[in-house]
Formats: sequence, structure tokens, C-alpha cells
Amino acid sequence: MSRTFKTVDYEAARDLTVRLGDCLPPDHLARFVVDSVALLDLSTLYARYGSRGGEPYAPEVLLALLLYGYATGVFSSRKMEWATYESVPFRYIAGNRHPDHDTIATFRRTFLPNLKELFVQVLLLAQEAGVLTLGTISLDRTKIHADASKSKAVSYKRVVELEAQLRAEVEEWCALAEQLDARERPDGLVVRDEIARRAARLAPLAAAKVVIEERARERDALERAASEETMAQRAQKEQATGHRPRGRTPTPPVPGPRAKDQYNFTDPDSRIMKNPTDQGFDQDYNAQVAVVQQSLLIVGMSLSNHPNDTHEAEPTLAAIPPEVGTPDAAALDHGYWSPATGGVRRPGHRVLHRDGARAPSPELARTLRTGARSAARGCQSPGQDGLQAQDGGRPSDLPGPQVYGRARARLTSVLVAR
Repeated sequence: MSRTFKTVDYEAARDLTVRLGDCLPPDHLARFVVDSVALLDLSTLYARYGSRGGEPYAPEVLLALLLYGYATGVFSSRKMEWATYESVPFRYIAGNRHPDHDTIATFRRTFLPNLKELFVQVLLLAQEAGVLTLGTISLDRTKIHADASKSKAVSYKRVVELEAQLRAEVEEWCALAEQLDARERPDGLVVRDEIARRAARLAPLAAAKVVIEERARERDALERAASEETMAQRAQKEQATGHRPRGRTPTPPVPGPRAKDQYNFTDPDSRIMKNPTDQGFDQDYNAQVAVVQQSLLIVGMSLSNHPNDTHEAEPTLAAIPPEVGTPDAAALDHGYWSPATGGVRRPGHRVLHRDGARAPSPELARTLRTGARSAARGCQSPGQDGLQAQDGGRPSDLPGPQVYGRARARLTSVLVAR
């Protein structure tokens, strides 16, 4: 018995007329992006266009391409242009047109400062639609690889060594130039060029040395403030109890650059950071996000070059637009706690954290709306598991392990999706 197979007539298939609407289900992300962009106020973008020149693409088209590309992991303008030919969602967003990659890149570069305002508009639309309700938010970070190699970085110790070596070589060549006349010099040897070549190598090393020393001064100020606060707390405890605090007296920080302080010639703003995936070290940035636990919407974000999170809670919470309101509480892991996190000054908030043994500062506890009753009372006993309430409230009204576990699971999915 012979079997009948379904075959394709490719000659006829090439002549088929396909509606893009039939290829995209009603709830497809491309439809949602187009509908959302249509509700945004793009008057500031239109105001940048002049009255002369050719017919440009409407900002709605290019903005929707960028948003859908970012949401689906397509970041290259060349890949976006190619996708308008091969991908049905991109072809739908572009209206069967094909913007050049240079047009997309120029639009992104020109209107990058306006994207922050559009981000706030998107959150307000989500709030009006009932999707965004600020309750408990979660803070976490992800490492973003810099466009630089760690092999292009140099340590302060190596900078000092190279600088001394090159200066010595310049002195030697200057002395050699005085000793040799033109007849005694080897063919092709130009002493002046050798001196200029080494002097040119000295310039970037000197600039790197200045930057490392400036960073060291900033670090010294932070470490000195933290040390003074620790010593003041020990003095208060000794005065209150009449006994010297247990343990050795903290050693004051040593000022000045350290031998392993790094400077990268390709991207000086990036830093060497530990990769949590393979425990290696890469040239990275520290990106922070604040996510609403219920809707998984990102409501705040910040970017820094700090290797750890001890100074990241304040700028991330401050990045939440005031137009969308203030969250009730925030779940943070113990990596955010440090004496240096006492700079937050927003009144009347509650911060939740995982480890009661490492309490957040009272100032940081006032960063969330509820729980302004007694932030200075501190956490519950360090032995309790799960989240602790810095405002002195009972842990029973916020189940710690459940809240923190939900925060970790949801934040991981958000960061991976982005």
C-alpha cells in the first residue's frame, strides 16, 4: 500500500499573496509594540526634524523597530534592517518598508536622550491600564560586558614600572645622541625618532597614572568615612556598656593607590569585575534594575562601574520616576548593605533584606513608603531566616522566605529575558 505525502508546489508558492495580519496572532508582541508606540507623545521627536530634505521615516516606525528589536534580543541596526526582509514581525512593524541600517543607527544616536522620557510614558500607560501597581519591588544587578578587553588594562604597579623604564630609555637615547655623530650612527637609525617614540608611549601611561590616583583619592574618602563611622559606633557601645567592644580594633585604611588598581586604555570607565558564571574576571559595568514583583515591569535602572552593590541601592531607588508613585517595600539581598549606604534621604519607607546579621542603615530603611515608625530600632534577631523588616515591624506581616524567594525567581527571569 503506497503512502500519500503532502507536497509543496514551490512554483505556485512564490506567487502566493500573504497578509501580514494572518501571520501574527492578535496577542503578538509586535502588535502590542505598535499599539503602545501609537499612544506615546512623540512631539519632542518631531520637533527635531527640519522642513527641508527628503521624506524621512516617521519616528513611530523607527522607535517601534528599536523597541521590538531590544525586546527580542536584536540590537544591531544591520540585523534590524535585514529582519525587515526576512522576519514577519519586523516587516509588519516597518509596514513592508526597509529602513537602512544607517537610518536606524542615526535615529538611535540622535534621540537616545529622549528615550528616558518615553520610558516614563510607557510606565504611565501601564499604570492607566492597570498592569502596573507599585507594591513590593525587588532590586538586583547584572554584569554588562564592556566593549574592551581586560588584556588592554594595566595595573598601577605596572604603570609605575613602565614609566620609570621609558624615562630611563629616553635619558639613554639623549646621552647617545650627544656622543655619536652622523657618520658613526648605523644606517636607518634616527635618534630623534627613537626619543619621540618613547615619549609618545609615556603620555598615555601618565594619563593612566593620574586617573588611578584620582580614583584612589575618591576611595580613600569613602573608606575613611566608613572607618570613622565604625570607630564612632564602637565608642558609643563602650560608653553605653562600660566595656571595651570585643574583637580587635579595626585597622585604619591605607591611603593612596594600590598595586593592583586597574586602568583600561580602550574603555577607561569600565572596571575589572568578577564573573559570577565562571568565577573569572572581565571588563564589565554594573547594571541595576528595580522590578515590580507582581507585574515584572522594570520601573528603575542605573549603571555604574562599581564592582559590588554596596553603593547601588540609592541611585536605583532614586531612578524610579516619581510620576509612577512610590513602592511599599523593596527586597534586597545582603550584598547591598554597607555603612556607606546611609546616603538615602527619602522619608518614610521600608527596606526588606535577606540576612538579619547584616542590617541596613536607618537612612536606607527610610527609602520606602511604609514603616516610618521606628527605623532606628534595627532588625530582628540575626538568627531568623528570610527577610527582616528594618522599621521594627513584626516579620509575620511580611513572610520573609516566601517574599525573598519570589523576588529571586522573578528577578532572574527578568534579567535573563533582557
